[in-house]
Amino acid sequence: MENIKYLLDLDKYKSVKSILFIAGELGKKENIDIYVVGGFVRDLLMDNNINDIDIMVVGDGIGFAKKLALKLGQKKIVPFPKFGTAIIPNKNINVEIASARTESYLNDSRKPTKVVYTDLKGDLCRRDFTINAMAMDIHPTYFGNLTDLFNGKIDINKKIIKTPLDPDETFSEDPLRMMRAAYFSSKLDFKIEQSLLDSIKRTSHRIEIVSSERIRDEFIKILKTNKPSIGIIILQKSGLLKYIFPEIDIMYGMDQTSEWHHKDIFTHTLQVVDNAARLTKKMEIRFAALVHDIAKPQTRRIDKNKGYTFHGHDAVGEKMIDKIAVRMKLPNALKFYLKKLTLLHLRPIALVKDIVTDSAVRRLMVAAGEDLDDLMILCRADITTKNSKRVKKYLKNFENVEQKMNSVLEKDSMKAFQSPVRGNKIMEICGIGEGPSIGQIKKNIEEAILNGDIQNNYEDALEYLNKIKENFLEKPN
Repeated sequence: MENIKYLLDLDKYKSVKSILFIAGELGKKENIDIYVVGGFVRDLLMDNNINDIDIMVVGDGIGFAKKLALKLGQKKIVPFPKFGTAIIPNKNINVEIASARTESYLNDSRKPTKVVYTDLKGDLCRRDFTINAMAMDIHPTYFGNLTDLFNGKIDINKKIIKTPLDPDETFSEDPLRMMRAAYFSSKLDFKIEQSLLDSIKRTSHRIEIVSSERIRDEFIKILKTNKPSIGIIILQKSGLLKYIFPEIDIMYGMDQTSEWHHKDIFTHTLQVVDNAARLTKKMEIRFAALVHDIAKPQTRRIDKNKGYTFHGHDAVGEKMIDKIAVRMKLPNALKFYLKKLTLLHLRPIALVKDIVTDSAVRRLMVAAGEDLDDLMILCRADITTKNSKRVKKYLKNFENVEQKMNSVLEKDSMKAFQSPVRGNKIMEICGIGEGPSIGQIKKNIEEAILNGDIQNNYEDALEYLNKIKENFLEKPN
């Protein structure tokens, strides 16, 4: 039996190794078999950073977790009695303890109806992929011994995603694993075995029994990978995307004029997502890149001179995100962020003309607010032409836009833009109480600043208020 304990000798695994030793000693004392399993072993073999410690015991997982928590200086655990698992809160790394188990499912539900406790082999059989179906013994006597019943290590070397059992059986137990195949392919840059891909095509409809929250979380994990297009293309080819994100799936094979973008809307969109992934790790920007052209299929028209047009796809797309947010149960903050960037994604490039007024620049800066920098990243990601001269031209255009913004006003002052004269002062000067007139006066002052009629400071705004106040006061009969 191969022993891989030497892989833990690197300094980056020092704290992890300490936890494993403590858990192993406790396992010896309690006279139970104890292993680290799943992604831990995969990442150790691949020399990846380890963010989670998944410990499996052949016995009472929750009872063992309580004892281990005390050894680690934690008084409480988070138990899940139905599954025989528990999480030990740890500020440095997540630690989860599970009993070796198998699960039974109904055809129309991904929630297990029956949990059966088993041994090491029985537990590894139920896991999603061979690369996640390995275990390393951490009992002091056998520390480092690798159990690899399904040749997961070989599949890591071959860079391939396979299931331990027949894929139909694996996906029938938990349809979310179909999305996880796409995620691991995208995360690790591994190929999916053809029989596995064929199985997903046959059973893709069963993803509908998975909760919206789980689908959303798995999809966001794909967006967080270095090259999200890998996972999204798998979702499309396998038939999953039409259930998960039909608004993106419909883009596949849909042509557009190729002056600025790829001819195919789907291909262009994925290129924008990958560009965004190269520019930033911020998931929200990558999500915005995915949905920025969401309304192109609905707004596509053919002009005999221009070819395909997509008039208003920014505004239509902004409205479409409301429905998407409900279906995917997106947090409100993310929903409004996606709506804003979708609505504004065409506006920066419209500011490259010399004749653009300072007012137009100010209005974009105010509309984008604190998300202005993110909007500019999205716009740069939206350059997908392979023509190097065009790329240089477009990037220069965005530099010009940013210069215009900097010359109009400092970004921070515009991000926090509002009338320098506040409501209480307006009521005092005008001699009026609360009401719609206050908002109208403030808006009038803000418009004057945006138009460049006055400077964005208290003194100019106060002087302007005194000039216009009579327009908002009731005239005597």
